[in-house]
Amino acid sequence: MRLLHTMVRVGNLERAIKFYTEVLGMRLLRQSENTEYKYTLAFVGYTEESEGAVIELTYNWGVESYDLGNAYGHIALGVDDVAATCERIRSQGGKVTREAGPVKGGTTMIAFVEDPDGYKIELIENKHAGHGLGH
Repeated sequence: MRLLHTMVRVGNLERAIKFYTEVLGMRLLRQSENTEYKYTLAFVGYTEESEGAVIELTYNWGVESYDLGNAYGHIALGVDDVAATCERIRSQGGKVTREAGPVKGGTTMIAFVEDPDGYKIELIENKHAGHGLGH
């Protein structure tokens, strides 16, 4: 078994694709429309789906927002420099919700940003990505 994708519902597909591709640097891998059930799917990622996990953006036609609930946590991305990535995201209109710094009780450098629908995305410096947050 392997992880294929994570699906998030979005209120504006074009806005979401722009954030994930232009701000986070992913590629739009494929997109499909289901006219009978009125939804559009867009798959974005850093690699082809056959090589790694991707994100499925689901737009249900006519639904502009969702209650994110309290069970969803975040998507985590490994980056070379958390602080520089925050600055780049901010300069492109992205929202940084937790500035770059060590995780509480540890030394792993992290930050949090939000996508246009309010989904949290954690940035973890690559040199710490496989060690857990307490290191």
